[in-house]
Amino acid sequence: MSSTSTARVAPIVPRGPAPDAHRRRATRRRAARPWLLLAPTLVVLAVLLLWPLARVVNLSFQDYGLRELVSGESNYVGWANYAEILGDSYLWTVVLPNTVGFAVCCVVLTVVLGTLVALFLNILGTFWKTVCSTAIMVAWAVPAVTGTYVWIWLFDPLNGLVASALAAIGVIEPGTVNWYTDRLGFYAIATLNVVHHGFPFVAVTVLAGLLTVPKELYEAATMDGAGAWRRFWRITAPMLKPVFAVVTILSTIWDFKVFAQIYLMPGGNGGNAEVFNLGVWSYIQSFAQGKYGLGSAIAVLLTGLLLVITVVYMRTLFKEEDL
Repeated sequence: MSSTSTARVAPIVPRGPAPDAHRRRATRRRAARPWLLLAPTLVVLAVLLLWPLARVVNLSFQDYGLRELVSGESNYVGWANYAEILGDSYLWTVVLPNTVGFAVCCVVLTVVLGTLVALFLNILGTFWKTVCSTAIMVAWAVPAVTGTYVWIWLFDPLNGLVASALAAIGVIEPGTVNWYTDRLGFYAIATLNVVHHGFPFVAVTVLAGLLTVPKELYEAATMDGAGAWRRFWRITAPMLKPVFAVVTILSTIWDFKVFAQIYLMPGGNGGNAEVFNLGVWSYIQSFAQGKYGLGSAIAVLLTGLLLVITVVYMRTLFKEEDL
């Protein structure tokens, strides 16, 4: 009996990219989608923020005045503008203390007042919570220019409400006290203005965070005998640490670069050099004295100061979370 041998035919496998290559391409596509969605916004930010910032940095290395502005020429002087600013005692004795001291007071008062208002709103019923939240948001919606003129009128030395009230009860003589000529009085009024304008944002943001805290935690703490003060520091503060971080950083940035509330007050536009902060000093140097290079260097220093403060604060916060 003869046996016939049959050839075994290997199965045909279609050629194509390996499964790993497919997965890698799919992963890259998924990673690229968020950037594609963000691309229009990033382009707008680059045009509106990065280009002006680069221009300011470039001007800070030039002796750029009205002559250069008209002729379009560049006059690079290296680090001379920064050396002039940092070597000026006016920066260390007036401008920097004004900027830092004013910002610290405003940030602390804004966050504390906003938190207290949020805690108060949190215990109200739905109707009154809505009414009060809407009312305080009106203060935040008022433009800074409008709010500043209201505070100027309130503390007007001749016809202001505060001066008239104090004169009526015999505390001061009418027209004898001008708070705007005194450095401390000037910044006290500016602090009231900034805190009044800024606390609604903190209050509404903290209130939104409070609504996410489980009520069972407060009930359990109350049953254990914890009072309101202890419940805040043991439950509310740890739970809302990210919220407090956000409002503190934003308030710091806003209060360090306050301009309108200082410039619009009597003496803030150049009449009283003892009340300048970094923002106003940069503006005066640039547009009042025509020293655009020097003013740009001051603006770069202010930006750098804000970056340093933000980075230090964030690193400290993250270290605390890792403990």
